[in-house]
Amino acid sequence: MTSSPPPVAPFRVAALYRFARIGDREAVRGRLEQLCAPDVRGILLVAHEGLNGTIAGPADAIDRVLDGIRALPGFSGLDVKFADAATAPFRRMKVRIKAEIVTMGEPDLDPATEAGTYVSPAEWNALIADPDTIVIDTRNDYETAIGAFAGAVQPNTRSFRDFPAWFRTEGRALLDRPTPPKVAMYCTGGIRCEKATAFLKAEGVPEVFHLEGGILRYLETASEPESLWRGECFVFDERVAVGHGLSDGSHTLCRGCRMPVSEAGRASPLYVEGVCCERCHATRTVEQRDRYAERARQMEIAEQLGIDHVGAVLPERSKA
Repeated sequence: MTSSPPPVAPFRVAALYRFARIGDREAVRGRLEQLCAPDVRGILLVAHEGLNGTIAGPADAIDRVLDGIRALPGFSGLDVKFADAATAPFRRMKVRIKAEIVTMGEPDLDPATEAGTYVSPAEWNALIADPDTIVIDTRNDYETAIGAFAGAVQPNTRSFRDFPAWFRTEGRALLDRPTPPKVAMYCTGGIRCEKATAFLKAEGVPEVFHLEGGILRYLETASEPESLWRGECFVFDERVAVGHGLSDGSHTLCRGCRMPVSEAGRASPLYVEGVCCERCHATRTVEQRDRYAERARQMEIAEQLGIDHVGAVLPERSKA
């Protein structure tokens, strides 16, 4: 059995993905459900192009699931990022079949065979500091707003599906130089930038690189004094954001719009914990805010009783 690092908190969190061809998605979903029962929770997405998701549970249970996934054909090289959590990041386990494990809307891509070149976190600083390299953040606007690599281009997309259109208009213009630049891309855990490199190569860009393991592995391994990362990294579970060493960040989650809220945002008179923040306050009716307030009250009661409440479950935004 391949073991994860010893936990320093009751819950081990594993963010994972792998581009590898899956023929029978239903069979793989059934196998994953068996592996996760009864003590692992989170979300796993199954598509013909591979697997993606985040799970949490006791360390030995996480090892059981990961060993089972690695035993699947093509998945021995599964990419996993570990973290620890003092409280359960997820309330339920979901294994869902999807058309893509990360939705880009480019069905002819095959990231398993067409992706760009991996760059390790140890080599990343040198690559992005090179003036002949253009660094592109493939995440969405609400993620990049709380942290990014210094000097990175921000497409400010609302979803990853918008990335191809951005590149075909604004992005391609960035490459219009006498000597074609190298392109380095990154995302939270590596999956979006890996798929984006396959897209750029299909668009005729020759030198495309992506950060192996994404921001999470960089923050886990990079020396903070030498780090080129600025801010915090949004994650798709109840931790909301993490910093260097994957320590818990300062952002919390608005239960009205499900967006990250900074310490300054929580000081706003428009912020109501469990209800709304200054971003969404004006877009919610009084009835909606009353409903959110009741949900927050019920969640607090459920927490005091030590039981799960469906309102605490994050929406399906499984990315890596």
